[in-house]
Amino acid sequence: MVIQPTASSPPGEHTYRHPATTGLVDLLDRQLSEGPDAPALVVTSARVPLSYRDLAALVEEVATQLSGAGLRRGDPVGLVSANNAEFVVGLLAAAEAGLVIAPLDPGLPAAQLAARLDRLGARAVLVGPPAPGVVPGGVAGWPLRVEFSSTGTPTVRLATDTPARPTWEAAGGRVSAEDAVVLCTAGTTDEAEMVPLTHQNVAASVRAICDTYELSAGDATVAVMPFFHSHGLFAVLLASLASGGRVLLPERGRFSARTFWDDVRAAGATWFTAVPTIYESLLHRSAHPVPGAELAQLRFVRSCGAPLNTATGRAMERMLGVPLLSAYGMTETSHQAASEPLPERGVLKQGSVGRPSGVDIRVLGPDGRAAAVGAQGEVWVHGAGVTRGYLGNPAETALGFVDGWFRTGDLGALDGDGDLFLTGRLRNVIDRGGERIAPEHVEDIIAGCPGVVEVAVFADPGQRLAAAVVTESEHLGSDQILRYCRQWLPAVEVPDRIQLVGALPHTPTGALDRRAVHTRYSA
Repeated sequence: MVIQPTASSPPGEHTYRHPATTGLVDLLDRQLSEGPDAPALVVTSARVPLSYRDLAALVEEVATQLSGAGLRRGDPVGLVSANNAEFVVGLLAAAEAGLVIAPLDPGLPAAQLAARLDRLGARAVLVGPPAPGVVPGGVAGWPLRVEFSSTGTPTVRLATDTPARPTWEAAGGRVSAEDAVVLCTAGTTDEAEMVPLTHQNVAASVRAICDTYELSAGDATVAVMPFFHSHGLFAVLLASLASGGRVLLPERGRFSARTFWDDVRAAGATWFTAVPTIYESLLHRSAHPVPGAELAQLRFVRSCGAPLNTATGRAMERMLGVPLLSAYGMTETSHQAASEPLPERGVLKQGSVGRPSGVDIRVLGPDGRAAAVGAQGEVWVHGAGVTRGYLGNPAETALGFVDGWFRTGDLGALDGDGDLFLTGRLRNVIDRGGERIAPEHVEDIIAGCPGVVEVAVFADPGQRLAAAVVTESEHLGSDQILRYCRQWLPAVEVPDRIQLVGALPHTPTGALDRRAVHTRYSA
C-alpha cells in the first residue's frame, strides 16, 4: 500500500509554522484541531494508516487505564517495545496520565533490564511486541497491544492485572514532577547513564528540530532509528507528530535494508535520518535498488549519531539527488544541538555539523578559556534542551555539568561563522609516541579508499596504531589500503597494521562499539 497525501498534507506543500507544543502532553493538539483525519502513523506489514484522531483516542483510553491502576502523577514507568504503534500509544498515554516514561531497549538481557528498572524505581512496565509479557525483577509487566480490524479500525488492550510495584526509593534517585521521559545514554551497557528530560527539554528539542528542517504536515518519514534512544525519539517520532507529519513504522519495528526503499516509497517520505552505519548499509548491502524516480518527493536526508565520512556522504547524495545534512546531538541535550541548514537557508560546509540549533555552543581549550576561531577544544552546550544531570550519579553529574553547561567530551572547533567542526572524542584520543591522534580523523581518510565499506582505528600495544577494515571486495588488500594511507595521511597517523574483517561491532543504536573493537582485534 502507498499512503496517499490527505487534504491536510498535499504533496509538495511545506508551509512552515513554528510548533506550539509545551511537552509530550499537547504534542498532537494542533493536528487534532486542523487535520485530525490525516495519518499520523503507518503501521503493520499491511501499512495501515492510523489517523491523528484514532491515535489520540487510543492514547486517551490507555491513559485512563493507567490512572485507574494505582499509579500517581510523577510515578516512573518503563516502556519496552519495538518501533510500533504500541510504543507510540504507551509513550503518549503515560504522559497524558502524568507519569514519567522510560523507554528501554527490548534487546537488553533480562539482568540488565531489571537493573535499569531498579535504578529508575519503575512501578510498572508497559510491554509491547516483540517483548514478552513478563519482565524481570518483580516489576509489573503490563502487556499492551494495538490491533486493527479488517476495515482498519484500531483497538487497544492493556492488561493491568498484576499490581503495580509499591513506591520506593530508587537506586538511581527520584525523578521530578516536571520530568517527561528518562533515556539511557548510547554508551556501552556498563557506561550507560540515565538521563531525565523535562517537558520543557522535550518541547525545546522538538521546536529546534522542526525549525531547522521546516517540517510540516506535508512531510513524511520512515522510522529508521530506535525510539528508545534520543535520535529516533526526538528527530523522527516527536518532531514529526508535532509538525503534523506522518511516520511509517517498519514491519517488526526495526530497520531493514531489504525493505527500506519499499517503505520510503510507501510512506511518500520527504526525508529520513540515520546514523552513518545505516547509510553504509544502504550503499553496500541493500537487497533492492533505490526506487529512482519514486524518490522525487525527498527534500533532504540527515545523518547524526557518529561522524559521517565524506565518501559515504557524497555517495548518498549522488544516489538520492538530495543534500545529506549532518547534525550533532546527544541524549543529554535532548538530541539535536547543531545541524547543517537546508540548502536554501544557508551554506553547507564539508566536514561541518552546522550551527547551534536552539542552544549555545562554546569550545574551550585545556586552560578552560574559549578557544580561538578554528582552534580545537572541548565542546560545551547550554540551553533549554540540556538535562539537569544524571539520575543516581552525582559524581558524573558534577564532572559533566558546570553552571548549566554540559561538557560533551567531544573535540571540535568553531569557524568564524559559528559553524562547528567535530574532530573526535577526548576519551578516544590515542597517544602515539607523544602525538595525540583522533581515530575519527584517520577513519574518515581510510573510508575514502575505493572499496572500503567501514573502518575502526584503535591502539595496539606499544603505542602502535591499527585499523580494522571492512571491504566490499576480496581484491582490496591491506597493502593497498596502507599505500592509500601513506598518500593522504601524515606519517604519524598511518596505521602500523591493517586487519581485514567481515564486520565491525556496533551498539544497539548503530554507533561503532570501540571497546568491542579493541577487545576483538587488538594484537
